[in-house]
Amino acid sequence: MLCHMAVVAITSSSLKNARRYIEVMESAGADVRVLIPDDHTESTTEVMMRDVGGLLLCGGPDIDPSLYGEKPDPDAGLDLNRPLDDLELRILDYALGHDMPVLAICRGMQLLNVSFGGKLIQDLPNHRSTKIDVKWVPASHTIYIAPGAKSAPIIGMAGFFKVNSLHHQGLKEAQRAPRLMTTAYEVDDGLIEGLESPEHSWVIGLQCHPERQDEVPKSFNNLFLGLHERAETFIAELAA
Repeated sequence: MLCHMAVVAITSSSLKNARRYIEVMESAGADVRVLIPDDHTESTTEVMMRDVGGLLLCGGPDIDPSLYGEKPDPDAGLDLNRPLDDLELRILDYALGHDMPVLAICRGMQLLNVSFGGKLIQDLPNHRSTKIDVKWVPASHTIYIAPGAKSAPIIGMAGFFKVNSLHHQGLKEAQRAPRLMTTAYEVDDGLIEGLESPEHSWVIGLQCHPERQDEVPKSFNNLFLGLHERAETFIAELAA
């Protein structure tokens, strides 16, 4: 019997944007396939997801507000990429339909919420990078990860963590899709920092950027190791 290696699919607006995610997944031992809208306008979902055992939705541009029933706020400074929205929603729908492990980071967590019928706050102050001299420095804040979160045993513990903050969109409980569960929040303002799907085996969303490894606790790297491990299990169970 042929043994297929599990591939982790990474969706991104560009190869450059995907670079850090590729590096952390390859360091975790995974083979990766980067899915970019320009390369896959004609590809079927089945072709793109062949031999894929896990999905990583990464950070990137803003999600088109029309996807959650709102008009773009002209003052929000939105950077939209509708082809990426459409590609990711299609890929995510496939992954969820097959109960494939999904790790959704920043924009990815926001897309997860929208795909389940939730909304977003189009612009949030004080959550993005600031320019100090010539260098962009990400904001940071303290989040609380609940003991019942699936991410907690993967990271190694629940509780309070200092993490980076590089987003200007997000959600609170009023915007959360009812079928998703809040598993982490920001201590100061109650922004949701973690979402999970109780309907699926391993669907984890985080608002922070654990791929920027020097800006989060070292134990957050376990999320990428965990995704690779679950992807291997997913492919092995398909082959059995």
